[in-house]
Amino acid sequence: MRLEDLHPTKGAKHRKKRIGRGYGSGLGGHESGRGNGGQNSRSGGGTRPGYEGGQTPIWMRFPKRGFTNYARVEYACVNVDTLNNLFDANEEITPERLREGGLVKGKIELVKILGRGELTKPLVVRAHRFAAEAARKIEEAGGKAEVI
Repeated sequence: MRLEDLHPTKGAKHRKKRIGRGYGSGLGGHESGRGNGGQNSRSGGGTRPGYEGGQTPIWMRFPKRGFTNYARVEYACVNVDTLNNLFDANEEITPERLREGGLVKGKIELVKILGRGELTKPLVVRAHRFAAEAARKIEEAGGKAEVI
């Protein structure tokens, strides 16, 4: 096969539709292939995307704000392995210390300790909540998990 032998599949190429060029264009002449009048037959005719013929469109029927649970309680989460890496043995860890260390950022005031990783040194951890696994690991290492 040579480059000059390549050609598109039969029926894949179409003649350009030349609107409004009379009967010889093969599009019927007077309607120019646009049908019998109406909005879409005019130049510049048609509607914008999403228009539903005067019915309230779907994008206006649904609320845009979503749902915010006013009773939601947000916690800044810190894992046990992070505490193990950043603090020395028998150190007291409070939410204020975590904030100073850059582990808790933003407006979230409550802290929850999660149980990912290993803890090899005893730590006294004070937080608002503890995952069961985290509390178990802290106490197994000889530390204390105190709920504020």
